[in-house]
Amino acid sequence: MRPANTARVAARRPAEEVSTGQFAADVAAYLVRTPRQLPSRYLYDPLGSALFEAICRLPWYRVTRAESGLLHTHAAAILEAAAPLTDIVELGPGSGGKLACLLRARSPEAPMLRVHLVDVSRAALAGAAGLLAGFPNVQIVTHQAPYEVGLEEVGREHSGGGRTLALFLGSNIGNFDPPRSARLLHDIRAALRPGDGLLLGTDLVKPEADLLLAYDDPLQVTAAFNRNLLVRINRELGGDIDLGGFRHRAAWNAAASRVEMHLVSTRLQRVRVPGAGLEFTMQDGESIWTESSYKYTLDGVSAMLEGTGLARRAAWIDDAAQFALTLAAR
Repeated sequence: MRPANTARVAARRPAEEVSTGQFAADVAAYLVRTPRQLPSRYLYDPLGSALFEAICRLPWYRVTRAESGLLHTHAAAILEAAAPLTDIVELGPGSGGKLACLLRARSPEAPMLRVHLVDVSRAALAGAAGLLAGFPNVQIVTHQAPYEVGLEEVGREHSGGGRTLALFLGSNIGNFDPPRSARLLHDIRAALRPGDGLLLGTDLVKPEADLLLAYDDPLQVTAAFNRNLLVRINRELGGDIDLGGFRHRAAWNAAASRVEMHLVSTRLQRVRVPGAGLEFTMQDGESIWTESSYKYTLDGVSAMLEGTGLARRAAWIDDAAQFALTLAAR
């Protein structure tokens, strides 16, 4: 890795920042649904992002290690299959560590590469940009925006000439239900030109016991990550939610092929969120559905991609962890 001054970092003004008003509106809309819900994107405030990074280090959560291992082993092959590259865009870059695995496989003499990082979290973008700033001949552009907005920006800013490779890693596609994942893949395809590629990370179906251990770990880090959403509501919207009145629950929904995370009320209780204009009663055992994580088969991944106009070109699989990296092209 070269010194930091060999790279350039540029920032874009947020195309859409999630304001307190938007947070309040979503909390008000989702908590009155049946079943009660909260959008999973709000799990990732600065503390939530830090807790998720800790989850990725847990021995029971193998997604990150499996994916990083595949990227490390096959980085050169991935870059060669996507060449000639002028742009990489990563949706939800996390700490930037996975993209760093790819960039380490580039020659120091390679032409300038523009790296676009798209995330709603300012803290995540800052951390990833800082990690990646030391690579030679790399210009980093941050887009603090929802994925679809960031993709529109990237689509307007093509460098021309070479290809673009979009990265959607960490099996983050699994946080979207099938209609929303299809829309997102359509958005990705629309931002790409013929010949451009998408590298997609997907967690595959595995034994139920393994899945539940990954989402309800013995150290209760995932439970803290989930319950932090209530902390955020109290802090930002003046809620009076009693954290001790909720427990974390992970459940495998085999029919839908997804792990679900819930916050379950442990007693009859009154919940007040003045900033969202909410006051309601939760029954003992009633839950708030906070996140879904869909799991896939290889054939299912191919069908999902082909259904949105993306053709599978190659796949790399960690058989032990049952995780796949799939390279598709427009």
